[in-house]
Amino acid sequence: MADLTNKKIEDILSKVVDVYTKQDIVSSNVINGDKVQVNIELNYPANSYHATLSKAITDALATKDINNVSIDIKTKIVKYTTQKGVDVLPEVKNIIAVASGKGGVGKSTTAVNLALALQAEGAKVAILDADIYGPSQPRMLGVSKAKPESTAEGKLLPVLGHGMQSMSIGYLVDEDNPMIWRGPMITQALEQMLRDTLWRGIDYMIIDLPPGTGDTQLTLSQKIPVSGSVIVTTPQDIALIDAKKGLKMFEKVNIPILGIVENMSLHICSKCGHEEAIFGTGGGETMAADAGVEFLGALPLEIDIRTDGDEGTPTVAKNPEGRIAEIYKEIAKKVSAKLTQQSRATSAFPSITIE
Repeated sequence: MADLTNKKIEDILSKVVDVYTKQDIVSSNVINGDKVQVNIELNYPANSYHATLSKAITDALATKDINNVSIDIKTKIVKYTTQKGVDVLPEVKNIIAVASGKGGVGKSTTAVNLALALQAEGAKVAILDADIYGPSQPRMLGVSKAKPESTAEGKLLPVLGHGMQSMSIGYLVDEDNPMIWRGPMITQALEQMLRDTLWRGIDYMIIDLPPGTGDTQLTLSQKIPVSGSVIVTTPQDIALIDAKKGLKMFEKVNIPILGIVENMSLHICSKCGHEEAIFGTGGGETMAADAGVEFLGALPLEIDIRTDGDEGTPTVAKNPEGRIAEIYKEIAKKVSAKLTQQSRATSAFPSITIE
């Protein structure tokens, strides 16, 4: 293997494409010897992708008869840009808002499963339930009876659910009590939950927004450092109309749109297996194409997704190796990989040594 050179390895690996960032794997250095050591640093969580990426690298090198290869893939998640003039949260690297134009499209279910999927892929994740009038995350996380502890300084400690840090107005008031608050009280409560909670070492915070484009969304854009947003819709026309309004709102306040998720896209009969597009087909994908944003994926209308959340064990936590969890993990990888491209190209940049 004496003929191995830095340029030769770089040329080979430049043909290996990261399927999530859509960028080449680029080599950084090579030292001559008998063994090739490839060290890769991904800037997004993708544990379930590591084996596939490793195989792509070894296969590419094998085409040039380079077979003595060792590959090490590590994850380093960094902070990306947010709105100008908004105070950052020192313990939270990136905030992703999950929104919908209207209620009933499965936004909260998508938010909690996206958060759990990011965690499963190797990130440190928190979820903030910003739906003051209808908080659902405490129940979905299986901790609806929990009450957050407070410090001597008056700060709240986040409640842990399935290993994730979380905060919700649902922890602070009785589940049956309606929140009869005006807009300013809502925005103040949101800010306090965000900034008066002692978050620790968070790579991604998922904010589950209320439906619509009201006071909470405006507060989000003006006072909370948001890295990007995800729009949840269903294929039906009435949901798409409202989802487009949400998308336009984020565009106007300069919050990047990381993509669109289509929920309840297809119903599969549990008795006979017949597939039926109850709410129509292709609406979310068409909307993404028209807006020039990424279509992150489609989820079926399946009863287990609903019952898992109601039971406090969202599908990604209850059946992590199942088909639905796989879809959520794919969406999580696409979302986090998309985020890495906002301010700089941050694909995998391997450090290669030959010994």
